[in-house]
Amino acid sequence: MEKFTAQQFIAFLDRIEKLKSVPRHCVTADGVQENVAGHSWRTALMAYLMKDELGEIDIDKVIRMCLLHDIGEALTGDIPTFYKNETHEEIEKKAVDELLSGLPGPLYEEVTGLFAEMEAQKTKEAKVYKALDKLEAVIQHNESDISTWLPLEYELQQTYAAQNVVGFPFLESLQEEAVKKTIEKIREAEEKNHD
Repeated sequence: MEKFTAQQFIAFLDRIEKLKSVPRHCVTADGVQENVAGHSWRTALMAYLMKDELGEIDIDKVIRMCLLHDIGEALTGDIPTFYKNETHEEIEKKAVDELLSGLPGPLYEEVTGLFAEMEAQKTKEAKVYKALDKLEAVIQHNESDISTWLPLEYELQQTYAAQNVVGFPFLESLQEEAVKKTIEKIREAEEKNHD
């Protein structure tokens, strides 16, 4: 069985280390620019914490999906969803393929299989990962100062994860709660502006 050499392992880590520095559109509650690694970590943490709320789901697979889903952004950078188009998607897919080519054969097969499953969005695990990816972004925006939001995000915050959570009661309730917080945040900002 083909395995990593220490040199290959470190070379792979060196390439994806960039995720710690790749900024995302959002900022944290402390006003720090969020990075891709932070988003992926918290998405995976969300999956683990709700493992008992999701029924018959392979939560370990969901966690792996959450950890890996944005690795292509180590090469491409992050493009906010409202700007991303098919060309961007294709460039990111090629970046993922380039990064994964540094993995040993069996691991390469496993991870490319995960990416194919995530893209197809047919399994419960892939659907949960996608919902968590979007929910984490909504929750993070709610935690950030509303002055950092773009005008289009006032609406997007209320709809972004809605279709993805359908069929998963806990995720549905999480999305509903996030929308309540969004509406409250917008209302508070409007009241502050009228004072």
